[in-house]
Amino acid sequence: MTARTTSTVLVGRQAELGALTDALKRVRADEPAALLVGGEAGVGKTRLVEEFGRLAARDGARLLTGQCLELGEEGLPFAPFAAALREVLRRDGPAAFAGHEPEFARLLPELGPAGPQIAADSNRGYFFDLVAGLVGRLAADGPLVLVIEDLHWADRSTRDLIAFLVRSARTARMLLLCTYRTDELHRGHPLRPFLAELDRVRGVERVELARLDRDGTGEILADLLGSEPRPGTVESIHKRAQGNPFFIEELAACGDPNGCCEIPDTLRDLLLSRVDRLPEPAQRVLRIAAAGGSRFGHDLLLTVAGMPEPELEEALRAAVAAQLLVAIPEEGYEFRHALVREAVHDDLLPGEHVRLHARYAAAIEADPQLVVAGRAPAEIAHHWHAAHDHPRALTAALHAAAAAEARYAYAEQSRLLERALELWEQVPDAADRIGMDHLALVEETLRAAVAAGDYTRALSLTRAALGEVDSAAEPLRAARLLQRRGKLKRNFGKSDGVAELRQAYELARDAENGPERVRLLSHIAESLGPVAADEAARIAREAVAAAAGSDDATLHLSARITSTNVCSPASAADEALVEVTRVADTARELGDVTNLIRAQVSVSHLLFELGRYAESARTAAEAMPDARRVGIDRTSGAYLIANHAEALVALGRWDEAETLCAEAARLDPPGTLAVPWLEIRARLRLARGHAGAVGAVARVLGYLGKPYLSPQQRIPLYELRITAALAADDHAEAVAAATTALDDPVLPREPRYTWPLLVAAARAAVSADASAPDAVLAARIREIVDAVPARHPAERAAAAEVTATLAPPPEALAAWRAAVEARRTDGQPYQLAGALLAAATAAAAAGDRGAVASAVAEAATIAGQLGARPLAEQAATLARRVGLRDGGRPGAASDGLTSRELEVLRLVAEGHSNSRIAEELYISPKTASVHVSRIIAKLAVSNRVEAAAVAHRLGLLTPS
Repeated sequence: MTARTTSTVLVGRQAELGALTDALKRVRADEPAALLVGGEAGVGKTRLVEEFGRLAARDGARLLTGQCLELGEEGLPFAPFAAALREVLRRDGPAAFAGHEPEFARLLPELGPAGPQIAADSNRGYFFDLVAGLVGRLAADGPLVLVIEDLHWADRSTRDLIAFLVRSARTARMLLLCTYRTDELHRGHPLRPFLAELDRVRGVERVELARLDRDGTGEILADLLGSEPRPGTVESIHKRAQGNPFFIEELAACGDPNGCCEIPDTLRDLLLSRVDRLPEPAQRVLRIAAAGGSRFGHDLLLTVAGMPEPELEEALRAAVAAQLLVAIPEEGYEFRHALVREAVHDDLLPGEHVRLHARYAAAIEADPQLVVAGRAPAEIAHHWHAAHDHPRALTAALHAAAAAEARYAYAEQSRLLERALELWEQVPDAADRIGMDHLALVEETLRAAVAAGDYTRALSLTRAALGEVDSAAEPLRAARLLQRRGKLKRNFGKSDGVAELRQAYELARDAENGPERVRLLSHIAESLGPVAADEAARIAREAVAAAAGSDDATLHLSARITSTNVCSPASAADEALVEVTRVADTARELGDVTNLIRAQVSVSHLLFELGRYAESARTAAEAMPDARRVGIDRTSGAYLIANHAEALVALGRWDEAETLCAEAARLDPPGTLAVPWLEIRARLRLARGHAGAVGAVARVLGYLGKPYLSPQQRIPLYELRITAALAADDHAEAVAAATTALDDPVLPREPRYTWPLLVAAARAAVSADASAPDAVLAARIREIVDAVPARHPAERAAAAEVTATLAPPPEALAAWRAAVEARRTDGQPYQLAGALLAAATAAAAAGDRGAVASAVAEAATIAGQLGARPLAEQAATLARRVGLRDGGRPGAASDGLTSRELEVLRLVAEGHSNSRIAEELYISPKTASVHVSRIIAKLAVSNRVEAAAVAHRLGLLTPS
């Protein structure tokens, strides 16, 4: 039996190919789309993608492909993107990079010298934006298909960039197509949570490739053999290959007409059976090549093999002819399937394994040009580790970590430093080799973990470091670790961190004064502020005094910002704004970006509190580019985004706020730093009647289950819980949520967040019956109202609304008119519309139909502008109930209830049956029933009792 070794037909994948082509259609329509193609090794993922790529290219789409490298979590960062960008460079030239060649040169050294080294604490947001911009430009003229193969080998940086692109609004015309091996995803594999996270993103779909059935095996064999195979051959091969196309091809290539060649049942033996057919020199070269990875350069292999080049070429020629290797022009060679390389590599003898990896490491160290530019540090670290040369593996891991940091690959830096920690005990002179003690290495790893957003690991590292540090000998070092641990605990929601912060202060208090001590005191004070205000203020003043003896202007700025944030009384937001604005101006003059951003966070926060929403939005927006540049867009930048979005919501610019929430989602702030944007997004979706509102609300309310949330985070979540219950017409849940929330003792100290909570609680109190509020809840609300100052426009408007909500019916209309005017003064349109509808309801009950018409019309207009569907529906319902045309203008009776329907409604309200109504109005019982049904529909109620109640409340029974 003579057979080709690779099938030329795509078998049994029509449905999957259809899913890919449908996704490309959505991309052409500017809808986001990403496909995750999974399946076991050899099941045909690459073959499916190749067929789809051929069809896509035929239809005018551009195809870029990159492959992840089998170097593990510490591997070369962004390797598949480097390969894809290299394709762009070959086709389009440097001009495609739009003047950003220095930034991209970190991935493509052939572009020229790399740009200036980014600060150590910078992250990759700026670089990600550049990649997204490049992708957007490439997709401008037609759809772009970006294929990332073997995602199970992806490094953390590659996964982060993929997640960013999936969420990026600028890549709508790009189809991202990733393949991965499902049989590689063991329980702790980092791809598992990554895929789960992507599943929640709109436009992302998974396509799972199953094994082929027996008929599929027969089709592949018919193509390979060029004729219909015998049933016994199909049966035998299908039984052994179990429907895996690659295994089918391998078995068919064995030459046995019955598919029963002497090959062991295991995968490794199956793969090695073809290797064994090669001449011994070719087998030896394959073993050497397998240690170098799935793809390797000719010169590197020549150096490691140590054999004459003609002999090497002869051996390679045999491997290529057997289709075990594929020649790649200008690059070298690649194993046709990674499983072949794995099988060959796993078959190496222990000594052979160590020796080959050591030779690879030594060769690359001697000549880094033997590998693709930028790969040398990661390759060297990988090979020395695989060679079990612990001293060299340790130093190589440190060098590779530094290189990863330079590429913004903080997760890879963290992983390499973790490896260094693992190797420490196995290298007696480790400290001398790397120039730092074990504690310093732990601290370095801690910083990398924090930069990567791995708070869980960072917490463990702080515990380990604290176990090593001598607090008596190095009090500031210990204090720094305690302060970081306290802050991590708070940001992760594990505790308020007060115990650690107080310990840190005790150590720093009596330490020798200097820049490090001043910074520590400032950080401790700021961290203590939300939970121990008086203590924090005292420490902040101490930091200011300590900074007075220093010539370092940045120290003064840091201490002043902290002092302003924690020392200003709750009623002095305007004074605090003046001071922190001065600090921001000074920081700008000095070029102190870190303190400038801290100040801008405070400025935007204070401006919002004072009701200066446009200025707040502008301040936060202007600070974001600096946050990206210095790498704090996931920390301080997360607050800037939240402040900006909150101000946009207040201004009624909801679409822009939604866009900012999407940006925050791409940044994925760690721990409780995500709460502000999640809360804003949930609130917007609830107000707009979004299909995902329930899920968004549930996700952010889940944070209330954390052991600790700051008051600024938890109080808005209390209010959101009540609002969500009211939106679901769950009166009991709303009252219960309000009752629980009002027991929080911090409420009087947080007016900005407490007043919206009191508004929601008041609505809950009257949700069952506006004329008879829940007495216990209403009394508790009034107690807190008396204890909370109403200082600024939004707070005064909320206070007026609470008063109006709980007012008795005779006083309701006047109270709501006052609330409407207070909301106008504040200027937030959504809250104004809600007050207008409440005032309209009170006016209807008082019989003032003219006031109803104007209030409903204005509220409906605002709701339409905001896209607030539930609010618009409430306005429409009220308009219909009182007989208004177009949701707001008074109309004839026929526009609401007809005169006959009003007569019927009066009789319904008196408790008459349909028969009695028929007798009274001289109509048939059937006609009376029709009238009653229409009345119930027009009033948007469910029964006669509710119709009568609405009629009384809105004054519909009052003679015109």
